Amino acid sequence: MTNIKGIAASAGIAIAKAFILEHPDYTVKHTQVEDADREAARLDDALSRSRAELEDIKSRTLQELGEKKAEIFESHLLILDDPELINPVKDKIREESVAAEYALNETANQFIEMFQNMKSAYLQERAADMRDVTKRVLKHLLGLNYVSPSEISEEVIVIAEDLTPSDTAQLNRNFVKGFTTNIGGRTSHSAIMARSLEIPAVVGTQSILSSAESGDLIIVDGLEGLVFINPDEDTVAQYRDKQEQYAKQLEEWSKLRGEPTITQDGVHVELAANIGTPNDVTGVLENGGEGVGLYRTEFLYMGRDKLPSEEVQYNAYKSVLEKMQGKPVVVRTLDIGGDKELPYLDLPKEMNPFLGFRAVRLCLDRQDLFRTQLRALLRASVHGDLRIMFPMIATLGEFREAKGLLEDEKAKLAAEGIAVSDRIQLGIMVEIPSTAVMADQFAKEVDFFSIGTNDLIQYTMAADRMNERVSYLYQPYNPAILRLVKMVIDAAHKEGRWAGMCGEMAGDPVAIPLLLGLGLDEFSMSATSILPARSQISRLSEAQMQELASKALELRTAEEVVELVESTVSQ
Repeated sequence: MTNIKGIAASAGIAIAKAFILEHPDYTVKHTQVEDADREAARLDDALSRSRAELEDIKSRTLQELGEKKAEIFESHLLILDDPELINPVKDKIREESVAAEYALNETANQFIEMFQNMKSAYLQERAADMRDVTKRVLKHLLGLNYVSPSEISEEVIVIAEDLTPSDTAQLNRNFVKGFTTNIGGRTSHSAIMARSLEIPAVVGTQSILSSAESGDLIIVDGLEGLVFINPDEDTVAQYRDKQEQYAKQLEEWSKLRGEPTITQDGVHVELAANIGTPNDVTGVLENGGEGVGLYRTEFLYMGRDKLPSEEVQYNAYKSVLEKMQGKPVVVRTLDIGGDKELPYLDLPKEMNPFLGFRAVRLCLDRQDLFRTQLRALLRASVHGDLRIMFPMIATLGEFREAKGLLEDEKAKLAAEGIAVSDRIQLGIMVEIPSTAVMADQFAKEVDFFSIGTNDLIQYTMAADRMNERVSYLYQPYNPAILRLVKMVIDAAHKEGRWAGMCGEMAGDPVAIPLLLGLGLDEFSMSATSILPARSQISRLSEAQMQELASKALELRTAEEVVELVESTVSQ
């Protein structure tokens, strides 16, 4: 038995076999061959295997996720059978006496480049389809043993160096019972998605990938940040008991599901949830969420080969609003960049993507995709209490330009006779220190603030939250962060606005007393954190927490703040 310590990223206990997720190397060498017929036969075999895989995936996707999700695999099957692609590959094999994988790669790349340079959006999107199909066939030609996250069909614990947002977007929680990675922290997107999917996760283990093999029995303890590889029977029995105890604790918290969130001295605050897909709403309601404080729309754009159409987006937003039955839903417009990439946009690589061309900056430049999203949101607004939030706003000019595009699309819809709600609140994420400092000016023009502490902390402390070497600087309790949070809340209240928080800090048991004392109106967190937070807040007095927060603002270090909270709240 091997025991590895990591970072507890998502609560719960999972016990299942290991599934190693490693992205293969598709590098192809220029190889001459003597038997061209044999290479053509190898190609046919690889095409046949790929076709069988796609038929199976299409069938399962149709059954589990519906017709729209299955359409992408139908288009992939068409490419596999397209003589315009296959015949040139075979001609190249015979005329140049080259290996099948080289002929396929060279030919496919010519098509991909051609599609990318065309003006038609449809043909540009076809480039991504071609790239995916080529990789699938190359996998067989190169003898690579790779199964994508979307193809997992048995209960497993996923083990990886890291999970990209695209990887996590493909995870099916019916089969993926938990995951553990070499790198990452509590605020990495893989950890955030794990909490959204409500699956246990331990990240930042450093050595899990080199220690475990596919098929090993794995225990993931997302409560303590521990991973066990091939545990003995006693350890398995111990963790089965721990699973039961945690289930009982969840049952106890569940009694608060329909209750409002009220402090000991009668102050109500709102507990909302962060979601990534319409399917996540079930978890929000099951955990007693009073709203959606952050709908990360970028996951609509991931795990696919082209931009989602206006209709696809409209249906997703409509679904969330209807399911929430009049409760507020804060939708963040497309936040791509940093560690969230869309290959089909073919954006240039940047030295520092977290400080680069991302989020609202990309949307203001690519108004075609931004306007499509805004139209879909406006159309969906009649189905519930929609609140729209722009991410990564650094200047009032950016907010005004984004708002102007929204008003422009609103006018167009009105001219088309399409109904739009007249109650849409418009806000911004406060995640850039300059915006927090200027919150008093922003508050005159926005309807609300939602503080994105994941980025606000890393930008304030000049410490990449994905970099383990500087992870000690990711300090949510640092007095500098608390002061910025106070500035934002005070500025909002002065103008009669509300202030929420959608960063991971909002569901942190140490931070909650401080945020309550600072006057935060809405706490938005992973759905699984809502009931524990409600239980905690019901035992706190806002008046006493105001005194606590006042003292914390005068302290010098994050450690001193933690000591203050623990000594005060435990009394």
